[in-house]
Amino acid sequence: MHDSSASTDDTELSPGVDDLSIYLIAGRVTTETKPGFSHVKSVLTGAVDPERLGFRRGWLSERFDRKDAGAILGGVGARTSRFGVGTGVWATPSRHPMIAASFGATMNALHGPWFTLGLGRGVPLPDMPVHSYSEFVHYAGTVKQLWAGGEVEYTSGGRTTTLRTVDALGDVPKPEIWTCNYGRPRSTEAAANDVFDGVTLDPFLTVEAVGQAVERIRNACADRGRDPDSIHICHPAVVAPELDDFTTRAYAHTRAVTYLEWPGHGEALTGSNGWDRDRFVLTRLRAHKQLVGKNADQDFHRAELLGPAELVPDERIEESCAIGTVEHCVDRLSDYRAVGVDEIALYAATPKQCEGLIQTWRSRASAHEGAPV
Repeated sequence: MHDSSASTDDTELSPGVDDLSIYLIAGRVTTETKPGFSHVKSVLTGAVDPERLGFRRGWLSERFDRKDAGAILGGVGARTSRFGVGTGVWATPSRHPMIAASFGATMNALHGPWFTLGLGRGVPLPDMPVHSYSEFVHYAGTVKQLWAGGEVEYTSGGRTTTLRTVDALGDVPKPEIWTCNYGRPRSTEAAANDVFDGVTLDPFLTVEAVGQAVERIRNACADRGRDPDSIHICHPAVVAPELDDFTTRAYAHTRAVTYLEWPGHGEALTGSNGWDRDRFVLTRLRAHKQLVGKNADQDFHRAELLGPAELVPDERIEESCAIGTVEHCVDRLSDYRAVGVDEIALYAATPKQCEGLIQTWRSRASAHEGAPV
C-alpha cells in the first residue's frame, strides 16, 4: 500500500470506480507561467483530485524534456494512497530493459502493487530504430524475467547479453505489463502473448472499431490457447463534458490533428475507423501551411492548432469521442463498455472537469446493480 500519510485522508475519498481511469497532464508542460501550458508541478498537486473522485488509476503519456515518466509517476505515488499509475506509453526503443525493470520494481517496492508498465513500439528518440513485433515481445518478456529473478538472455541488434537483477523483488508483487496499439491484426497477435497482462487501445477509435479490436484480441488469445478473458482491455476516450465550444475543440479537434498528421498513425486511425473516404483530410492536414516541416504534436500547443483543426470533420469527432452533456458522454462511454472493453481511460478533460461524469457513471452502475434480475 502507499504511505497514506502523504496522501488524501481516506474519509475524503469517494468510492472507487474500477472501470474508469484518467490520463494525467493534458497537453504541454513548462517550468514557467505561460498561457495555455500546464506547469510541470501541476501533475503532483493534481494527482489528489482523481484519487479523491474515485478513478482507478492515472496514465501518463511521456514526453521527453519535462515529462519523464519515472520522475512524475514516482511523485504521484508518493502523494496518493489507492490510486494506480501507469505509463501510456513507455517506448521500448528508448530504454534498455534493465531500466524498465528497475523502474517497475522500484515503483512497487515503494508504493505497493499499483504500477502498470505500458509499452509501445514508438520511437521518441531520433537515433533509435523501431522494434519489430518479435523484438517488442522479447523486450517485455525480458523485463518480466528480470522481475522473477535469475539470469536472462537478452538479444538486441544481433548481440545477446546475459542480464540479471542484483536485488530481486521477492515477495513484492510484480507490476503488470501492457501494450498499446490500434487493435490491428499484427499488433493483436503480439498482444495475445502471455507476457502482456493488458492492452490499451489508441484514442479516436469509433465504437465499431473498438468492438472489432476487442474481438481480434480475444480471438488471438484463444488461438494461442490463452483464456480470452485473462487480458484486460482499456480504451482511452477523449472526453469534453459540459465544456464550451472553444475548450471542446481545443481538447478534441486539435488533439485529433496530432494523430491524423503523424505519418503512420493517421493511416492506422482512418483505416481502423473505415474513414477511407476521408483520407484526403490527411493530405490536406499535412499540406497545411502551419504544419509543413513541423510535427503537430511536438512543435505546437493544442490551442495553436485550431486553424488546422478546422479540416477535421465534426462528425468524425462526434463518433469517436465523448463530448457534450454529461449524460451523452456517459452514454457514449457505456457504448464502448458494451462492446467488451474492461476499462475506459478518460482523455483530455481534467479530473475536476470530469467530476460530474464520474458521479453519473457511478450512480448508473449502482442503479444497475440494484435492479431486479
